[in-house]
Amino acid sequence: MARPHEDTRPSHKQIAAELRALILSGDMAPGSKVPSVRDLITKYGVVNQTIQRALKLLKDEQLLIGKAGAGVFVCGTTQQVIDPASYMPPSPEGAPYSWIAEAAKRNQQGSTQLLEVLEAEPPAQVAEALGIAQGDTAVMRYRLMLLDGEPAELVHSYYPLEIARGTALTHKRRIKGGSPTLLAGLGFPPRHVDDRVSTRIPTSEEVRLLELPEDAPVLRTFRIVTTDEHQPIEVSVMIKAGHLYELQYRVPCQP
Repeated sequence: MARPHEDTRPSHKQIAAELRALILSGDMAPGSKVPSVRDLITKYGVVNQTIQRALKLLKDEQLLIGKAGAGVFVCGTTQQVIDPASYMPPSPEGAPYSWIAEAAKRNQQGSTQLLEVLEAEPPAQVAEALGIAQGDTAVMRYRLMLLDGEPAELVHSYYPLEIARGTALTHKRRIKGGSPTLLAGLGFPPRHVDDRVSTRIPTSEEVRLLELPEDAPVLRTFRIVTTDEHQPIEVSVMIKAGHLYELQYRVPCQP
């Protein structure tokens, strides 16, 4: 028997959650007009201020936009679909990093900011995936990925010292073609990717760098990249706004 549980969130957050679900499901289509404040007051049995606070939350999340004299509308785009598989292969010779190339296919401008490069003791989950002992270090590259100049994703990537030392992975500058291209050139071509995707509440740093609105959860992707011999060559922790992005995976059906 299910245990009774009450939603104790403030009314404006409950209303915002219901409208958000309708937007992200497509039931409130991009470009469509949101019911009037009067209609929302009648539907939810609340006062004007409560509806205004709910709408403000969704405007801050870039899901709604107000147009003076016309009303409030669902933004032209809601969640953007990201296909992780398109970023995994090495870039063709002379081609830009896949983040930039894939953004261009969507008529967007992709760019990166390299925030930090250093040798550091990785988090326990990363160390386990890399197969290194507690207290050992790895090369860490910390990047902010942008689309059309807006922050889209934070990425911590870790590399075994025996692979990274003496290579461009240790330099605080962009890598031509990205890390998959460099690793392939070093004799460690990426062949297999294991993604674990979860959601959580963002840290203060993530709120600041990703410019997240109040109460917005993040998508956390924990990625292990291995060679044909299943040797781990890169482990990344990727954080993006959960209300703005969806991850799309195509999995072959095999007997």
